[in-house]
Parts: sequence; structure tokens; C-alpha cells
Amino acid sequence: MSALKDRLIAQIRLSGPMTVAQYMGACLHDPAHGYYATRPALGAEGDFITAPLVSQMFGELIGLWAVETWMRLGAPEQVRLVEIGPGDGTLFSDALRAGGLSAAFTAAADPWLVETSAPLKDIQRQRLGTKAQWAESLEDVPGGAPVILIANELLDCLPARQFVRAKTGWAERQVGLDDQGELTFGLTGTPIARALPEAPKGAIFELSPAQEAMGRQIAQRLASEGGAALLIDYGREATGFGDTLQAVWRHQKLSPLERPGEADLTVHADFPAVAEAARSAGIDAAPILTQGEFLARLGIGARAMALIRAHPERTGQIERQLHRLTDPSEMGTLFKVLCLHEPGLQPPGFES
Repeated sequence: MSALKDRLIAQIRLSGPMTVAQYMGACLHDPAHGYYATRPALGAEGDFITAPLVSQMFGELIGLWAVETWMRLGAPEQVRLVEIGPGDGTLFSDALRAGGLSAAFTAAADPWLVETSAPLKDIQRQRLGTKAQWAESLEDVPGGAPVILIANELLDCLPARQFVRAKTGWAERQVGLDDQGELTFGLTGTPIARALPEAPKGAIFELSPAQEAMGRQIAQRLASEGGAALLIDYGREATGFGDTLQAVWRHQKLSPLERPGEADLTVHADFPAVAEAARSAGIDAAPILTQGEFLARLGIGARAMALIRAHPERTGQIERQLHRLTDPSEMGTLFKVLCLHEPGLQPPGFES
């Protein structure tokens, strides 16, 4: 039994069941035994792989998107180039390299990484050296300049609450203990602060105040300083039902209760709720695109062909990478892209 599992069982015995959001928060961010605080493992040898690790094309196109966004902002003398939740730094490294095609953008860009995980911060510093500065939160990134912000697979690791439609109405799903003292899911009739949609018995509805708060926080920064934010994740483009809580350990899906603190826990990003939270702060949200459509609009097909011409011996590999990033059977449709931006800006890739 893991140390975190011992502590969670003891806490539930003492204080009673916890919400799914509280359980996720402990598993991912507990300072002593949480996944991101102690053992985040990315890549083929780790627990999961992200789009920047699939191919350099992903980060390069994001870098070129940032350059074009900067130009559409009027090419300000300084812009904060920020990534929240930068993983191992691959995306940011590739984006900076591509952005280097514009000397003016490189001179204007002030690169920042927002990271709370000490192990990941060490990996990022090894990769990026002095090319960036680090902050614990978006509030710690200096103001005084527009922001171009990137967040890839950030929303999915922000905790969500789950509600189940029972006979008498909605009940919240919680984590408690079974007769053997092991972690188990149960329901409670805790009052719900907001009205939930009508649904048949057994339906599951997820709410993530943490995702909404992140959308609002980013929007408030854009409202005060100007700029745009690109949020990429797997998730919903329309409000819906379903249990999306999952645990991944060494590329295998497990029960979310099986390895607390050792496996990565995620839920689908609720893009409509994030967009609405941003609009409430006075920021515009572009129509949600699939990752495949967005990358196609940015020219990933042309970039793949250029790489093949430069490295014909890697033709098969590059074609497989392109397929994985864009095909509907892979990441192309499941992953969505949301752009939050200052009013009046037409962000690249989101033209009507």
C-alpha cells in the first residue's frame, strides 16, 4: 500500500468520505506524495505521452502561431510568452526554436514557464537552461506587457466533482471506505449550489470549478494586459454526460482508486464551461476546433512534407507522427483547441 493511500484511508476514517475533486487534488498535488510533486513520468518510458513528445511539428507550429499572434497584436516591443504546465519543456523548446525565425519576435518575447512540480522544473531547466524564467503561478509572471499563453494538457489534471442522477435527484459521488477498509466510490445527498441539467437515472455529470477558475484567471490577465491564450486538451466541445475520470500508469488504464499518488489522474476538459468563465471576465473565446483541424490550418501537412524532403530516411516515422497528431482515430478529434483572446483580435487558425 502506498504512503498516500494509507493517509487517505486514515483521513476518511477520521473525517468521512471526500469528494472526487478532493481525491484528485490529493493524488496529483499532495506535497509529500502527490503524483506531480514526486514522480511525474512522461514519454515512452513513463506513464503517458503528450503531443509535443509525438513530434517536433507540434511545438514548432505553436511557436509560429505565437509569432503570428504577436504580429496581429501590433508587434509590441515586449510580450510575455507563457506556458502553464509545460511538462518536460519540449513544447516550449520547439516553440522558441520556431519563433527564432523572427528576430523581432525573439527580441520582444519574455519567456516564462508556470510550474509547481519540483521534479518537472528540474527537467525543464536541464532542457531550457537560461532561455526562460519560472513562476509558481500566473500571478507571479510580471505584468506590464501583453501575454501569449499556451497550456497543453493542463485542464485535464484540474480536479472535477462528479454527480450521479439517483432516484430522488442528483447525488454527489464521493470516495469512502468499504467493509474491508479499502477505498471505494459512494454517493451522498450533499446540496448542490447550481442547477444541473435533466438526465435519466444513472447519468453522471462532471463539474470542474478548478477548470472554470483557470479560464477566469487567464481571462482576467488578458483583460488587463491584452493578448491571447491557447488551451489544448482532450475534452468536450459541448455540455454532456459521462464518467471521464481515469488513471494511467505506465500507459495502462487502471481504476482511479488503485494507485493513489502513483498514477496520473485526469478528467476531460470542459471547454464550454471554461469559455463561458472567460467571457464573464470580458474576454472573447473563438469557436472550439479539433486538434486535427487546428494543426491543418496551421500547415502541419506542409511542415511534414518539408521534414520528409530534408530527412527522406524518416519518411515512415514522420507520416506516423502526422497520423497520430491529426487523424480522427488518434488525437485528431478527441483533442480540442480553445483560444481566449482580447476583443477585436483575430487569432491565427481561428478565422471564419
